[in-house]
Amino acid sequence: MRILLVHPNFPSQLRSIAAVLGSNPAHEVCFLTTAVAGEMPGIRKIIYQRKREPSPHTHHYIRPFEDTILHGQAAYEVMLAEKQKGFIPDLIFGHAGWGPTLFMKDLFPRTPLALNFEWYYHSHGTDCDFDPSEPVTADDEARIRIKNACLLSELASADVGLCPTRFQYDQYPPHLRQRLIISHEGIDTNFFMPDPELKLVLPEKNLDLSGCKEIVTYATRGMEPYRGFPQFIEAAHLLLQKRPNVHIVIAGDDRVAYGKAAPEGTTYKKIMLEKFPLDEERVHFVGSLPYGDYVKLLKCTTAHVYLTRPFVLSWSMLEAMSCEGLVVASDTAPVQEVITNGINGLLVDFFKPDQLAQTLSNVLDRPADFVQMKKKARETVLAKYDLGSCLQQRLAWLSSLLNKR
Repeated sequence: MRILLVHPNFPSQLRSIAAVLGSNPAHEVCFLTTAVAGEMPGIRKIIYQRKREPSPHTHHYIRPFEDTILHGQAAYEVMLAEKQKGFIPDLIFGHAGWGPTLFMKDLFPRTPLALNFEWYYHSHGTDCDFDPSEPVTADDEARIRIKNACLLSELASADVGLCPTRFQYDQYPPHLRQRLIISHEGIDTNFFMPDPELKLVLPEKNLDLSGCKEIVTYATRGMEPYRGFPQFIEAAHLLLQKRPNVHIVIAGDDRVAYGKAAPEGTTYKKIMLEKFPLDEERVHFVGSLPYGDYVKLLKCTTAHVYLTRPFVLSWSMLEAMSCEGLVVASDTAPVQEVITNGINGLLVDFFKPDQLAQTLSNVLDRPADFVQMKKKARETVLAKYDLGSCLQQRLAWLSSLLNKR
């Protein structure tokens, strides 16, 4: 069977399913992507590249849509050449919203197209108007509505689609959900598993906390308001004053992955550290970590902080729970789908750093009181987000699509 996987990044969220499909010699698996680096056994990469960047003269509402069209056009041209050489996939599975799957149904009209739909944008009620200090303008409302243009076109052309969580599924208008199912990518619970004897030592980062009993961790792709970075830094400032022995480890890059960029010439990290100076001897910015070090961080934490606006839930929260980390998280909708306060984690008000600092201090005072909560956290991931069962569900879903064909 010929299978085409599509995502501009490689291997992205498709890593696990690509590994399974690529390991089956009965399949010819190709991965359409812009990423030149990286290989996987059993996967043939097909590289496409946009011919240009979106024009700065394009209306700012549709500049992101123009970018998806440029991705779609380049992907179409590369796959047209593949089609002319005889490659016609029996199944296409990709990620909506980026653009490379935008015209796949036009090129392969008889091939089932299955897409992962991540986020449907709203001006009100979720991420955009969550912070009262950032009111949504009429210009924002129009721009945000147009951000869905690519998704809507892909939803119209896809045979079926999936959303990773109930919260994400619920963002799509009810009349557009008929062909969507809820299916998470899955967490590798055999890799993200507890190890009570492990000590947090990261030689490449010159970090040795093997003798430390109070470790608070925070992991993020970008240090940004969407993931509560400003609130966390303020809470860290308060916590350091309360507890002379606590160490705080912050993993992630000084950039913005989601939401508005910081004012030109600065970053949110610089802004917050100027406002709330932190003890450099006890606060450790370790940057992006390779998976082996990242999982150490989650296994050795006394309390792991996860904050998010009502937006896509990060895998990091589930990975921490899978390691039996005690997660102290924001009391926001995507988190509430997974964590019940006081049962498998602790929830705090996103906008109250003092509450976060006090909750962390309470945990550090009595870590033994939270052993059962940590076990419940892993049980939650095993029951609902285990990679093995999630993969089986997705593979069965794709197989049913082929059978219908």
